[in-house]
Amino acid sequence: MSRLRVSAISYLNTAPLMWDFEQGSRSAELRKQFQVDYTIPSRCAQLLEEGSADIGIIPVAAYTTIRSLRVLPDAAIASKSAVRSILLISRQRFSEIRSVALDSSSRTSAALVQVLLRMQNRDVTFASAEPGLDAMLQKYDAALLIGDPALQVDRAQYQTWDLAEEWWNMTGKPFVFAFWAVREDAAPEEELSRVGEVFRESRDKGLKHIPEIADQWSPKLSISQNAVSSYLRDNIYYYLDTESISGMKLFFELAASYGVLPSAPELQLVPELTFRNSTSENRV
Repeated sequence: MSRLRVSAISYLNTAPLMWDFEQGSRSAELRKQFQVDYTIPSRCAQLLEEGSADIGIIPVAAYTTIRSLRVLPDAAIASKSAVRSILLISRQRFSEIRSVALDSSSRTSAALVQVLLRMQNRDVTFASAEPGLDAMLQKYDAALLIGDPALQVDRAQYQTWDLAEEWWNMTGKPFVFAFWAVREDAAPEEELSRVGEVFRESRDKGLKHIPEIADQWSPKLSISQNAVSSYLRDNIYYYLDTESISGMKLFFELAASYGVLPSAPELQLVPELTFRNSTSENRV
C-alpha cells in the first residue's frame, strides 16, 4: 500500500476513530502507510478538493460540492439522539430568535440549523462567524457552536438546543455529521478496500479504549472523565449503516429543497473486502 495523506480532525469525537493511528499497537506500522495531519472539519474538505489530501473525515455537506469522492464504508460520526457537541445557543427564547451566527468550522452543522429552522417556517437571518460565544451573541440573537467548545458551554446560563436531538425528534432518523471520504484517484479499488478495513478496525479498537481516551481528554477539556466517556458511548454513533445513510439522504434532499446546499451526487461507497454483519450485537 502506498503512503496516503490523511486529513483528520482534532476533536474529542474523532479520538476513537484515530486510536490505531495515534496509540494503538499498529501506530508505528500505520505511520509508514499514512501521513496524518490534523485540522478543522471545513479544512479537511478543502484539502481533499485541492488534492492536498487523499483521505479526509469530511463534513457531509462537503460531499455535495466535491466531485470524484468515494466513501469508506461503515465508519462515521453520527448521532441517534442528543449529540451535546452541536448546539444552538441563545440568551433569548426560541420564538425571539431572528438572527444566528454560524460557527465557520463546519458547513454541515450550519446547514443543519438552517434546515431545522426552515422546517419550522422560521424567518431567520444567518451569518458566518468565528467560533467565540460571547462575541457571537453580542451581534446575533443566537449562535451555532460545534465540537469541543460546545461541550464546554455552561448550559445553565443559556437557552440551548441540541441540533441532533431536534433532527431526531422531527424526522425519526439519525444525523450523520461526518464520514471518511477518499479521492477516487488516490489508489486502486482493491487498495481502497483495504484502507476502509484499516479505518474500520481503528474505530472498533478505539471504542474498546474509551476509558483511556477519557483519561487523556478530561484534563484537556476540563470535563469529568465520566462526562467524556458518556459522550463517546451514548451521544456519538460511529457507524455509517443503513439507518444512518437514510437519515443522510433525507438531509441532502431537504437541504437542496431549501436552497441551503446543492443537490448531492449518489453515494459511492468503497466495496468492503469481506462481509461484516453490522447489527448492534457485533458492536462495542
